[in-house]
Amino acid sequence: MDSIDARLVNTLQAGLPVCARPFDAVAATLDVPVDEVLSRLQCLLDDKVLTRFGPMFNAEKIGGALSLCALQAPAGRYDEIAELVNAFPEVAHNYERDHLLNMWFVVATEQPEQAAVVIREIEQTSGCQVYDMPKQEEFFIGLQLTVQETS
Repeated sequence: MDSIDARLVNTLQAGLPVCARPFDAVAATLDVPVDEVLSRLQCLLDDKVLTRFGPMFNAEKIGGALSLCALQAPAGRYDEIAELVNAFPEVAHNYERDHLLNMWFVVATEQPEQAAVVIREIEQTSGCQVYDMPKQEEFFIGLQLTVQETS
């Protein structure tokens, strides 16, 4: 990751400007052409430096559901099960924990009843019991991590 990529990620963490051409505004901030901004963003996604780029919605306020889930993936099948879980479009992100329940992920659905259906499908596909921990209260932390150049 060079200095432009680092600046791009740091800029985008604060959100896109609300305007007719937000990537033009980002390009102007970074003093690089908009085509380069878009190309670099796509490369960061393709190279899995970024796992996701898109808006964040409050699922409940638009009629959906959001739930933190966990499962115990056998060590020899962790990567396989992570791939199965991540294949569900309702899985927002997935991360490994050093814990008996070693895989944690978020399920976000358009309608509340869909969450239970997705969780059952994950259980059937993976062969692992999923522990469903629906959100009870929302906290906004506003975490931004400063990215440094690595090359």
